[in-house]
Parts: sequence; structure tokens; C-alpha cells
Amino acid sequence: MAMENKQQLLDYVIDCLGQLVAEGKTVKPDSDLVNDLGLESVNVMRLLMMLEDELDISIPINILMNVKTPEQLVTAIEPLIGEQ
Repeated sequence: MAMENKQQLLDYVIDCLGQLVAEGKTVKPDSDLVNDLGLESVNVMRLLMMLEDELDISIPINILMNVKTPEQLVTAIEPLIGEQ
């Protein structure tokens, strides 16, 4: 799937997160993945696999060191998409 712009990518990340977080949690661009959404490490790995499969990229695990929100994740992986 080609992501035309950052907003489409953010929408996709938020959609993926919506599948992984507990029911009733609202995923926003500035939601804290751990503190607000309760995302556990196994679901972080699932999220990365979903993104890698859909975007046909490889996401280095160390990219997550400074990522706390969906918006930050998009900013971190966006340059990887252009490397194809």
C-alpha cells in the first residue's frame, strides 16, 4: 500500500493501534503508547510487523527508543518508506 502523505500514514498507524489496544481506548496522534494506550511490548512488536508488512519496509527496533506517540512513530518511519 502506498502512503501518499504523512496524514495517510498516521491514519493507518492509528487504525493498527486501534486493533491492538483494549476496547474503549481512544487512539489519538498524541496518545502515549504505554501510559495512555497501555500498549505492551508484544503489541508493539505486532504493530511493527503490521507496518513492515503493509509498507514493505524494515523497521529497526532502536527506532522506538524515542517514540512515545503515534505521531512520533510516523515521523520515525517516514524516511524508511522513501528508501524503497
